[in-house]
Amino acid sequence: MKIVSAALLLAAITGTSAFAPIPASSRMSTSLSVFKSDLDGAQTMIDSIIQEKNCGPVFVRLAWHDSGTYDVNIKEFPKAGGAIGSIRFDPEINHGANAGLAGAVKLLEPVKEKFPDVSYADIFQMASARAIELAGGPKIDMKYGRVDATSPEECSPEGNLPDAEAGPEGKFGGAGGTASTESTSAAGHLRKVFYRMGLGDEEIVALSGAHTFGRAYADRSGLGAPKTKFTDGSKVKLSDGSTTDKYTPGGSPWTEDWLVFDNSYFTTVPDYTKDVELLKLTSDKVLFTDDQFSFYAEKFRRSKDDFFASYAKAHKALSELGSKFEDVVDDN
Repeated sequence: MKIVSAALLLAAITGTSAFAPIPASSRMSTSLSVFKSDLDGAQTMIDSIIQEKNCGPVFVRLAWHDSGTYDVNIKEFPKAGGAIGSIRFDPEINHGANAGLAGAVKLLEPVKEKFPDVSYADIFQMASARAIELAGGPKIDMKYGRVDATSPEECSPEGNLPDAEAGPEGKFGGAGGTASTESTSAAGHLRKVFYRMGLGDEEIVALSGAHTFGRAYADRSGLGAPKTKFTDGSKVKLSDGSTTDKYTPGGSPWTEDWLVFDNSYFTTVPDYTKDVELLKLTSDKVLFTDDQFSFYAEKFRRSKDDFFASYAKAHKALSELGSKFEDVVDDN
């Protein structure tokens, strides 16, 4: 891929350092059932990591890039891709669209070590959902018990994730991945990517709204500035109204309060009086110019409640793409 899309978090919003991927031998699948108490314990650990490091946005990106490889036309697990934890393996973790995400996997390794029967796929998706809720976003009706991919051979091919900007030949996407995503328009490209996953226009727009949360980094996605007035280490607003300077400086946000999850993305992108240091990528602006996309973009601009309702459904759907589920045993 030429540039990671903004549409699936898709620009690199991580603030963590890069780490080499852990060898495949230490990343095998977990058992075929998981206890609810283990899931509860994993959630407590994940919440603590997010609150300590303000790393929620990168966990969203990690989970979405794992699930966003899914191809609805492939019926075989795990060949269809999706939320199967395969992103922890090389070569997938080293795909261009996944630059910086090895650090996110590393941050979650202590959770896996403490609760080995919770799959990587569950941990990644749980971290994403918890990041959204802790930032003030909607509660996601998550399902757990995902079965992990077990080896690098089960990784999806590179090329399934979207681009935020056209390449040097004026085209978005390409012929790689499980199906071509190439298009001369941002809207056409986004539809090829998301329709391949079995998602529609409402989901495209709702999921794009997660850009209210996080930053893009030029050294990961090819997008954004090294630093802005909103990401220079000065204090940033949190969802409870407090502020923090406990984050890694750098990158470009889409919104001023980039650690708060709300509908600010939809009020900021079409407003050209907003600060020029805030990102407005082609894949963002097309949501307000395409006839079908703009219906939802305007709806979400007017109402945070409408955005949250659509977003919660879209996030849940994305988190379950391609997943094979085993039992969750209620031992509480």
